[in-house]
Amino acid sequence: MSQSDVIIYFKFNVPSHKFKLYAGGIAGMAVDAGLFPLDTLKTRLQSPDGFIRSGGFRGVYSGLGTAVLGSAPTAALFFCTYENTKRLLKHNSILTVWEPVVHMTSAAFGEVAACLIRVPVEVVKQRRQAGFHSSSVHIFRSILRSEGIAGLYRGYTTTVLREIPFSFIQFPLWEGMKSFWSERQGRPVSPWQSSICGALSGGIAAAVTTPLDVAKTRIMLADSASIEAGGKLVLVLRSIYFAQGIKGLFAGIVPRVLWISIGGAIFLGVYDKALTTLNS
Repeated sequence: MSQSDVIIYFKFNVPSHKFKLYAGGIAGMAVDAGLFPLDTLKTRLQSPDGFIRSGGFRGVYSGLGTAVLGSAPTAALFFCTYENTKRLLKHNSILTVWEPVVHMTSAAFGEVAACLIRVPVEVVKQRRQAGFHSSSVHIFRSILRSEGIAGLYRGYTTTVLREIPFSFIQFPLWEGMKSFWSERQGRPVSPWQSSICGALSGGIAAAVTTPLDVAKTRIMLADSASIEAGGKLVLVLRSIYFAQGIKGLFAGIVPRVLWISIGGAIFLGVYDKALTTLNS
């Protein structure tokens, strides 16, 4: 089947509201598959065992299968929730006045939904990246055996508390930059322009929310009997600060900003391109 055949099939056989699911899934897989080594380095820099003991520069693709398996449904669920919430809120004439509030609220709902899939994937993936076991399947079974389903959702609250501030920064910036650029040139932004807006907004949001990401990583990697495994965000942040200072709170900031800047360009650019293609 050629590319044109695929586009024609989607246009006439797939309901338009499902395009967001497909576009989000395509975008998520593109990012996770392409930038996985940066994510691994970030995880190891944030690990309580230290960068070298967690694997250093070796095996930077450990856990890739888990990430790719979870990326499409996670991204699809986020964008479907984000776009539909945004559509519902825009029908409210009061909220339409404050466009950034619509984007922030929509992104928050999107993250809460996406984390239902993202967190179990992150728990398994990060333990694989940190060299806990030889396979993701082994890690998954070990978690279920020792901690049950709750173990797969360890750090859910912290992840949501990381993702919501991140989205509060990234999505209003992304939408605002696109609107400004669109007004200046007198036409809607193209996918490559959306990519640039995604890179800038993602990089800024990544830098600001790094301490929350460090805390999330520590909670997910912590021994089940440790205090950190309890998932109390403030307690974990204080522990990191007293042990390592500001440097510890911003561990892995360089690969995180690089990963999310490039990832934001690919993710939001591919999303816009896929959505435009499917709707054309």
